[in-house]
Amino acid sequence: MELKKLMEHISIIPDYRQAWKVEHKLSDILLLTICAVISGAEGWEDIEDFGETHLDFLKQYGDFENGIPVHDTIARVVSCISPAKFHECFINWMRDCHTSDDKDVIAIDGKTLRHSYDKSRRKGAIHVISAFSTMHSLVIGQIRTDEKSNEITAIPELLNMLDIKGKIITTDAMGCQKDIAEKIQKQGGDYVFAVKGNQGRLNKAFEGKFPLKELNNPEHDSYEISEKSHGREEIRLHIVCDVPDELIDFTFEWKGLKKLCV
Repeated sequence: MELKKLMEHISIIPDYRQAWKVEHKLSDILLLTICAVISGAEGWEDIEDFGETHLDFLKQYGDFENGIPVHDTIARVVSCISPAKFHECFINWMRDCHTSDDKDVIAIDGKTLRHSYDKSRRKGAIHVISAFSTMHSLVIGQIRTDEKSNEITAIPELLNMLDIKGKIITTDAMGCQKDIAEKIQKQGGDYVFAVKGNQGRLNKAFEGKFPLKELNNPEHDSYEISEKSHGREEIRLHIVCDVPDELIDFTFEWKGLKKLCV
């Protein structure tokens, strides 16, 4: 991890504590928390335990003049910082940790965080949309939504955070939207969308274009891979073709559409 760069980014997060009461620097607490959570810590006591075990390592990047703060202090301090500011610093750090490459494929996907649903407090589960750099195996952008259905509005916000020029953006069927396709094109990227029933006309066009007998058409470019998974061998056939004349109208609706694939 590029922890020196991390310290540069989190050092700009404002500390609203009364200076004369401060025993542990905010940057030290955030460094400890981030390293602990990345290493699997799931609670404040876990974070404290991680710090006690790895104090020598942490001192290579932070001061920790008064040692490791107790878990109550960690929880209180972290709860007082601006989530938006911390999110901005963390994402900027992630971007600094990898070199932008025009050949990169960025996968955008939403996940519901486990244990985030709290029925007793009437708190719904937290849903997070992430942008994952497949070349660097790194999350380079992330945004929170209240529900999975909000992915459609959250994805454009996430794209605003990213430099996608020359890159390929992939999404599942939820992100297969004309507005999102247009935004990706305007930012200089290309896209690969999964098409399902939420795009009725387009989905029917696929079904009409690729009946089973058409899958062996030698005119189409194809690629076959074999994978062993769960005790069985799976053979996947990928077929790509230009947009045919009978579907050319879709190229006016979907900006940048050039290929169909199954």
